[in-house]
Amino acid sequence: MARTHKILDSPLGKLTLVVDDGSLSGLYFPGHWPKPDPSSFGARSDTGFELAERQLGAYFAGRLTHFSLPSSLTGDDFQKRVWALIGGIAYGQTRTYGELAEALGDPSLAREVGAAVGRNPLSVIVPCHRVVGKGGKLTGYAGGLERKRFLLDLEAPRSDCARLF
Repeated sequence: MARTHKILDSPLGKLTLVVDDGSLSGLYFPGHWPKPDPSSFGARSDTGFELAERQLGAYFAGRLTHFSLPSSLTGDDFQKRVWALIGGIAYGQTRTYGELAEALGDPSLAREVGAAVGRNPLSVIVPCHRVVGKGGKLTGYAGGLERKRFLLDLEAPRSDCARLF
């Protein structure tokens, strides 16, 4: 199976989804930083994206808190370790770069953790928006801080108590 891509409308703008041999291997925003060369995304296609589209739609509607998609992450061993930690951050929770560095066994690795977070090829799916700076400060996000804020607000705990009049 070949590498293909699709452009999907979302509340965050047009997302580029990339599938490689049946596994989601990329999710990129307009203006994504850093964004791979679009020529590496393969041919444009409308097939092979149905599950990702369904799950993303449910996530943006507030009905899905964890993605379960066939995916493949291309990166070095350190990046994959960081991405695995990010994948373990629960919906509605955040962790700092320093906390991730500590979880890797070396608090001095916070900058390297930040670099790995910035290279995450599966934004939203591997929820790098849940990684924040010290004290909860919003810092760098490949899709821009407005999108990061949107995603964190989407996941914010809501009160189940509603007053009906």
